[in-house]
Amino acid sequence: MAEPRLLAANEARLAPRHNRGALSLARRLPQLVVAARQVASTVMHGVHGRRRAGVGETFWQFRPFAHGESTQRIDWRRSARDDRLYVRERELETAHTVMIWIDRSPSMAYVSDLAREPKLDRAITLGLAAADLLVRGGERVGVPGLMRPIASRGVVEKIAEAMIAQERVAPDLALAELPPAEPLPARAQALVISDLLSTPHDVGVAVAAMSGRGAHGHLVMIADPVEETFPFAGHTELLDVDSPARLRLGEAASLRETYLTRLAAHRDALAAIAGRHGWSFALHRTDRPASEALLALRIRLEGAGAFQHAGGGR
Repeated sequence: MAEPRLLAANEARLAPRHNRGALSLARRLPQLVVAARQVASTVMHGVHGRRRAGVGETFWQFRPFAHGESTQRIDWRRSARDDRLYVRERELETAHTVMIWIDRSPSMAYVSDLAREPKLDRAITLGLAAADLLVRGGERVGVPGLMRPIASRGVVEKIAEAMIAQERVAPDLALAELPPAEPLPARAQALVISDLLSTPHDVGVAVAAMSGRGAHGHLVMIADPVEETFPFAGHTELLDVDSPARLRLGEAASLRETYLTRLAAHRDALAAIAGRHGWSFALHRTDRPASEALLALRIRLEGAGAFQHAGGGR
């Protein structure tokens, strides 16, 4: 069996470098925005505030009037139907900030015949759907290094516009594999959606920096099913997505176990990084529905304090 080897520069034709046109979002984003809203709608079962009394706009419940309270708080219409006085309580509405970062680097363009869509499209759909769901629940959403947190119902379109503008003005930043290594506000949460193929060291540096002021977050690893199984056999040539490098294998199937072992070790390292900083780590395959990942993500965000507006109906 021939040993795997990297081809020399004078042997290999120039491998297809990242095609900026292929990854350009200008044409695909309108469809991805629609898809994101549809995914968010399948997960959204109603919008309500945090179930605690406080200052807010949303009615929560009536409760009996307590001695010593201001009579201005009495709801006279409700009280007229009983022999007691009642106060109208509103729900506490304290918005959280969630910073969502979506990996748009060259490796995210990969798609196999087993996947529903490229990793990039799935990551964007999931990130925009999460933003839509969060804002519907009263939270603020921003993008690290790209857009300040806002609570606008048009957050999906604003993020899409910001990504398109960044591609035109700062393409290198648009293709970054990891979010900026900058601290987030102490009570903020981060949502990083990526194939996370960077080294564990680089991922660890980014997570540590974002957590510097006590912020917590969630790593969502997007994977194509082919990346999970390494189904190659026979003479195979693997191409790097953003360099001329190629790897030629004499019998690809013989490396499957080694590949799967290294992949498992890589993911264990990422999960350990997340755990050290109080973050969560999840894997999502592109042959599964996006709504499945969003539902699981919502559960994680609820546990960390966000998404509490977007729960079930009363």
